[in-house]
Amino acid sequence: MNTALYIVTLSLLFFSYYKDKKKTKMALKKAWKAFENILPEFLVVILLVGVLLAVVNPEVISKIIGSDSGWMGVVLAAIVGAVTLIPGFVAFPTAALLLQGGAGYMQIGAFVSTLMMVGVVTMPVEIKYFGKKLTIYRNILAFIFSFIVAYIIGLVVT
Repeated sequence: MNTALYIVTLSLLFFSYYKDKKKTKMALKKAWKAFENILPEFLVVILLVGVLLAVVNPEVISKIIGSDSGWMGVVLAAIVGAVTLIPGFVAFPTAALLLQGGAGYMQIGAFVSTLMMVGVVTMPVEIKYFGKKLTIYRNILAFIFSFIVAYIIGLVVT
């Protein structure tokens, strides 16, 4: 499947280059700049997770947020996700590493969904644009929804 995506992407890139060389070169330069801006964040988070997984053995991860940790692990993972500011393109590889390290699917579902939907760190900016009441309602509903997501993942995976 990945090979097909690469082939389609390269084909479309060549088609774009054929249609307008100048715009394609400009788009590639912008993409490279975006990649350069994202790379330090990505590497730091992957490095931190890698060190965490090297230092903390899988048994500890399983005990804290593994399948056997139950709803307490889901709540802990949801809280950590809610207060963490990690972009999506880093969150999913991080989740994969945690799953390989022994984390449970429900717990990772709660972690990723709160990470993407709940913004404790970004609340001041959100309050500025949307108001305090709407921001609090949105974050509470997103937090509750993350438990629904975790529950559904638990039903599907187990």
